[in-house]
Amino acid sequence: MLTYDLQAGDQPKYYRLYTCIREDILRAELPPGQKLPSKRALAEHLHISLATVSGAYEQLVDEGYLTAKPRSGYYVSAISRLPQNTQPQTRLRMLPADAPAAQEPAGYGFRYSALTRLMREVIADCGTRLLEKPPHYGCAELRNAIAEYLLRYRGMLAQPDCIVIGSGAEYLYGLIVQLLGRERVYGLEDPGYEKVRQVYAANGAVCELLPMGEDGIRAGALQNARASVLHITPFHSFPTGITTSAAKRSDYLSWAAERNAILIEDDFDSEFSENKKPLQTLYSMDRRGCVIYVNTFSHSLAPSMRMGYMVLPERLMEQYRQTLGFYSCSVPLFDQYVLARFISQGYFERHLNRLRRQNKGK
Repeated sequence: MLTYDLQAGDQPKYYRLYTCIREDILRAELPPGQKLPSKRALAEHLHISLATVSGAYEQLVDEGYLTAKPRSGYYVSAISRLPQNTQPQTRLRMLPADAPAAQEPAGYGFRYSALTRLMREVIADCGTRLLEKPPHYGCAELRNAIAEYLLRYRGMLAQPDCIVIGSGAEYLYGLIVQLLGRERVYGLEDPGYEKVRQVYAANGAVCELLPMGEDGIRAGALQNARASVLHITPFHSFPTGITTSAAKRSDYLSWAAERNAILIEDDFDSEFSENKKPLQTLYSMDRRGCVIYVNTFSHSLAPSMRMGYMVLPERLMEQYRQTLGFYSCSVPLFDQYVLARFISQGYFERHLNRLRRQNKGK
């Protein structure tokens, strides 16, 4: 008769019994074909409930260690023996609680009460819709809100059906590599935001670092570049803080036209321009459909807002639908609906205006 000590450990007794029998099977102490005691007999022998034995036997059957034969009983299945584990058994090592992140006293500058009110409204209005799978490119409400904001605030005519929502700019960089191809060479600002290079490299793309001058990438380096995709930050490039002139932005567009290349406009910091209206985007200046515009709310709202978006030219959006349209949107519907209302009800622009006034006063 099987005899085990089921009092040791914090696990339920049925799981402890399951583990003991499973280990005996793996060590061949219970050989294939051997019949196990009946559930009632084992329960009486171990002084445990019949339900405890039933739970253990059922799990062993589900995982293939035992075979249940009607009106006969439970038999050990024929399975491959695993090498004996010589490593000492270790206990679960729990992680310490995360330390609070350094945060601005004002809570990243936006009206938290407005955000919580919108959250409650979305829960009340949408109900179980929030449990549904988001549309592949993002929900229509958020894509429409972003398109209206870009037209009103940035002077960009970006059609909502050309906007793709993703969980931050880093996620979108990976999609861009898959869309344009890993065989291309991607030109990056040097110095530049290191994580851009890391994401492209992790996705198998070849990166070419192009030295920066006082007004963006140096003209000679740009002309001699092997790249057919250029990732640039026209406003307040990190870490140099360089903002390109209108002439330089025109040079970028001319370079792309000469080479049939693609420009990726990373506009992560332009909302904080001290000008009343931010600088004209490359996307707005483009007449050939060669600029992909990328922006994120993680920087303009709060790091926890893992939402970004890219605006694709129509020809690339059609290519995206055909090649990457199977991807599910990585941002939950709840977050999208809340942000859509935050933008469409004017909270986002008031938040940006307030931050600019604060920054200007420093």
